[in-house]
Formats: sequence, C-alpha cells, structure tokens
Amino acid sequence: MLRHVLNALLEGTSIYAFLITCEHGGNCIPAPYHELFRDEQALLDSHRGYDAGALLMAQELAAAFDGALVTATVSRLLVDLNRSIGHPKLFSATTRRLPRSTREEILTQYYRPYRAQVESLVAHALADGRRVIHISSHSFTPELDGKVRHAEVGLLYDPARDGEVKLCAQWQASLAALAPALRIRRNYPYAGKGDGLTAHLRRRFASTDYIGIELEVNQGVVGSAAAQWKALRAVLLESLRTACVLGIP
Repeated sequence: MLRHVLNALLEGTSIYAFLITCEHGGNCIPAPYHELFRDEQALLDSHRGYDAGALLMAQELAAAFDGALVTATVSRLLVDLNRSIGHPKLFSATTRRLPRSTREEILTQYYRPYRAQVESLVAHALADGRRVIHISSHSFTPELDGKVRHAEVGLLYDPARDGEVKLCAQWQASLAALAPALRIRRNYPYAGKGDGLTAHLRRRFASTDYIGIELEVNQGVVGSAAAQWKALRAVLLESLRTACVLGIP
C-alpha cells in the first residue's frame, strides 16, 4: 500500500520540494564549552537538552519523501536554533551569562550556518519552480510544570496561511483514519505561529511558495516499547503521503 501511495505522490505533486529539519536533534556540547555543563548531564539528557526521537523521525521523513535534510545535534542549552536572535530563550540560563563576544562566537559557529543552509535550500527550490513543504521535526515532554499533555501528535501551523491549514487538516484526518486511537491535535502543545524557524521562513517566503509545519511527537511514545514508536513513525509517513496526494491550495 505504501508503494502505491508514494507513486501517486510522485506523479501528482512534482511541484513540491520537501525540506525536513530537526533543530533539537541531540544534546552534544562542543569541547570548548564542556566545562560550562560539567555538572549538567541530567539536564542535557532531559527534554530541556534535546527532543528525543526527533532526529530519527526527521531522517525517516527525508528518506520517504526524497527531501533535503538539515539537522543539528548541538544541545539547545548551548543555543536554541528554533529561536530568533533577541528571543529571551535563544540562550539557556547557562550560556546567557557568557560575555557578548562568546555568545556571538556561538551564533557564528552554530546558529547562523544552520539558518543560512535552510534558507538557501528553500530559495533554490523556489528558483526551480517548486513549492516547498517544510516539516520541522520536534518532540515534547508528556508533562510540563505539572500539566499533562493530552496528545500523541501535534501539528503546528499558522492559521493565516491556507496551505498550512489545509495540509494539517488533511494530515490529521488521514492519521485518524489509519490510527483511530491516536490523539492528534493541531497547534498543540504550542501555537504554530509563535517564534520559531517556520515563523521566520514565513516572513521571508510567500504562502504560495512555502508551507511550514512543525511536527510534535509525544516523548512518552518515543520512550515506550520499540514496536509502538516504530508503528507511530510508519503511520506518520503514510498519512502525510495521503495528505499530500489530496492536494494543497
């Protein structure tokens, strides 16, 4: 079945170029900054250090859709690639206190090259006459500040952009049809139009050229039995194929 759906996708959506990114794929701290995090391994291993499962999900999305893949494994506690310069959470409590010159070095070494690569890929796809579908792969902790998150999958988008609205509606409907027990919510557990890489790219590229979706997966599933996590990844891929075949305005 997957092969038939993929063939339909390739035949019917050649105007699309898929771009898959993962801003929080790992919890690595580069050697020059090891001492800053010497006693912070538990924090680095937590949801505050990285998005568990997001890197694997991004890799499988890119492979399934023949998409460009841009990922980072430097911990968000060094610098958050999904935050704009000037955002209060761009740097963590640990790195925020560093001298301005050191913070600028971090931006120059890790932040700006990542953003530039993503923007370049979008621009090149548009120059080839293709519309970009960007999936930014993330995961979320099942409970934050005592509040339980009631979903396995979140699809984040900007309600003002019709293509994003329709793609997420179709993706959600396809997911629900394939896996009725899944709890799938849109713009949950975060608002899709909030600060982030997709929001930045929306300001750069028109809605007719760029569709930016943040995929959020519950880390409770990521950390569950391997078969359950594998099954969720498979159904996310198949349902996205189906959603794209339906077409996007």
